[in-house]
Amino acid sequence: MTEFTLYSRSYCHLCDDMLEALQSYTADHVFTVKLVDVDADDELVALYDELVPVLIGKKEGGTEQQICHYFLDHAKLKEFLS
Repeated sequence: MTEFTLYSRSYCHLCDDMLEALQSYTADHVFTVKLVDVDADDELVALYDELVPVLIGKKEGGTEQQICHYFLDHAKLKEFLS
C-alpha cells in the first residue's frame, strides 16, 4: 500500500488545493493520505514552515520520499506512483 503524508496547516488554501489534486488520483491508484498539521509540533515547523504544503510518499517496504511542496507536481507524483 502506498502512503502519503501531507504536511499542512489549517488556514492554508495551497494545502487544500494539493489535497484535492492528490485525491483526483484515487480513480487509478490505491493509497492513503495522512494529514499532519505542522503547527502542532515545533520540529515540524522548523522543517517545513515556509514550504507548506509538503507531500511525502512511501511505498510498502520503502523509505519516505519528498515528492513536492507548494503545489502538486504531477510529473513527480506520476513517477513516484509508477
